[in-house]
Amino acid sequence: MSADNTTPTGGGIRSAAPALAITGAVLIGAAVAISLGVYAKAHDPRFFSINVAGFSSPVAVKSWLATLAAALAVFQFGSALAMYGKIPGVAAPRWIGPAHVWSGRLAVVASVPVAVHCLYALGFQDYEPRVLWHSLLGCFFYGAFVTKMLLLTRKGLPGWALPVAGGLVLTGLIGIWLTSALWFFQNNGLIF
Repeated sequence: MSADNTTPTGGGIRSAAPALAITGAVLIGAAVAISLGVYAKAHDPRFFSINVAGFSSPVAVKSWLATLAAALAVFQFGSALAMYGKIPGVAAPRWIGPAHVWSGRLAVVASVPVAVHCLYALGFQDYEPRVLWHSLLGCFFYGAFVTKMLLLTRKGLPGWALPVAGGLVLTGLIGIWLTSALWFFQNNGLIF
């Protein structure tokens, strides 16, 4: 196989390696999403979790951590646009790459306690459409996240692969926020 992803015969046929890498990452991500959903549905909810000092309830903690994760994800979107040169007339500053990486890491760190709370304390719920969508989007988000992380380690992918994976992660996280934290704040105010 030559370095330009063509066959050694020079026929110009693209290598199957990028397609296999994308397919493999998507299948592993789908397995993660399905596994989370199956566990959350089969698991008996405990209806409690650890509260954090200074917050009025575990749901308030969950809502604020989800808001932090969503805000960091929006920054991720903007920084990705800057890095890919998609903001006309704006050159990406040198710090944008590291800030993009660290904001993504922090978004995941903020999302993990929320996911643990949802999986352990509540499980997969479907008693109303908003809650069903929230459960589905939670599983989807972590599946999309695993897919994106796997794709980040691969070389030679088509230019659309990472932006699409990142867009799906962002879509999942914003959907989760809309079906949980926003609903909580609309019904309870901006309480801590």
